[in-house]
Amino acid sequence: MADRFRFRPRFRGVAWSAIAVGALIAGFAAIAGAGITPIAIGLTGVVFGGAYLASPTWRIAVVVDDDGLAVTGAGARSFRVAWPEIAKVTASPTTRTCHVDGGAPARSLIVPGVGAIAPYAIERSGDLYDAIVARVDRARIAEVATLDGEAPVA
Repeated sequence: MADRFRFRPRFRGVAWSAIAVGALIAGFAAIAGAGITPIAIGLTGVVFGGAYLASPTWRIAVVVDDDGLAVTGAGARSFRVAWPEIAKVTASPTTRTCHVDGGAPARSLIVPGVGAIAPYAIERSGDLYDAIVARVDRARIAEVATLDGEAPVA
């Protein structure tokens, strides 16, 4: 049975703040008759925040099954890697972050965990981390303290 893990916007609060502040600026400028420039500035925050939240990136998902993992987006499969094809997994058990090396950059994936720097989050990322580590041959898993330093765990 396949399990699905969707990409999520990491900066939702920033986007909603941009929308709220932009709307307030545009609204107050319109009420005060301040002119087009402050209204345009406020609406820019609304548009950028809305565009971030509506991005097609948030339709991307990682699908894990007994044969491998696939990254899909907007109905089309971006790539699929069978478990034996995975060259290496660099995993941080403490942060539950991992990098899956599918043999080429276009077939690789970072699963961001606690404190990981990534432009996206993945729903139930801890479960995805567990699924990957459980299915990849232990000889191809390198455990590190954190992915940024990649110092091996003693």
